[in-house]
Amino acid sequence: MEVAGKVIVVTGGAVGIGRALVERFAKAGAKHLVVVDLDAANANAVATSVGGTGRRVDVASASAIAALVEEIETTIGPIDLFCSNAGILPVDSDPNNAASTPEAEWTRTWQVNVMAHVHAAAALLPRMIARKSGYFLQTVSAAGLLSQIGSAAYSTTKHAAIGFAESLAITHRDHGIKVSCLCPQAVQTPMIAGVSKMNGADIDGVLTPEAVAEATIEGLAKESFLILPHPKVATYIVKKAENYDRWLGGMAKLRRSLL
Repeated sequence: MEVAGKVIVVTGGAVGIGRALVERFAKAGAKHLVVVDLDAANANAVATSVGGTGRRVDVASASAIAALVEEIETTIGPIDLFCSNAGILPVDSDPNNAASTPEAEWTRTWQVNVMAHVHAAAALLPRMIARKSGYFLQTVSAAGLLSQIGSAAYSTTKHAAIGFAESLAITHRDHGIKVSCLCPQAVQTPMIAGVSKMNGADIDGVLTPEAVAEATIEGLAKESFLILPHPKVATYIVKKAENYDRWLGGMAKLRRSLL
């Protein structure tokens, strides 16, 4: 997919990877960019900088996403690319207890990291199926393919997000709908700024949001399901599949080294 001339929505677009995606898509000639975030002021500021539209939306709300899609398709035009980029990263309340995160945090993490993707698809699929075209880009994380030491809720929801993306790609391939999962490791964003320990996520370096956006443009051009800004993630996936027990042992060893 070439983004030039396309109507694109980016959630979590006010900062970090989302903002970098918006700016890179604008540089590539996107027709119109809708910047969605809980931070209305920054969403509007980013949108204004690229001649787009800013909207405050809680992506965990199905009705809010449905209303957003209806507004855009009615007033701006058909959405060509919907980027579900918003996400949250809770840490285990007790690093020695994978079930220690409070239920309320599990619920919110599930709503934002998984159900936001489902809500976007539910609102857009009937339209995209009718048009026989459309693209979903879902920012997931390498944690969805591997794991995240110290955050069971994050790792679990990101695995679930991969599962839903696979279902989208399989079910709707013959409808002309494409799906990509953006799966970086550590990126210089406000999300990791609040985490005292990276717990191995930075083992292959910390990328800038701009580098991730560049990898995304390349991945979309190839229509790759997995977009891996940190290329070594592909090697880790293979090693995990080859010998799951050995991989788990290696992750446990990494965890011990980080304590």
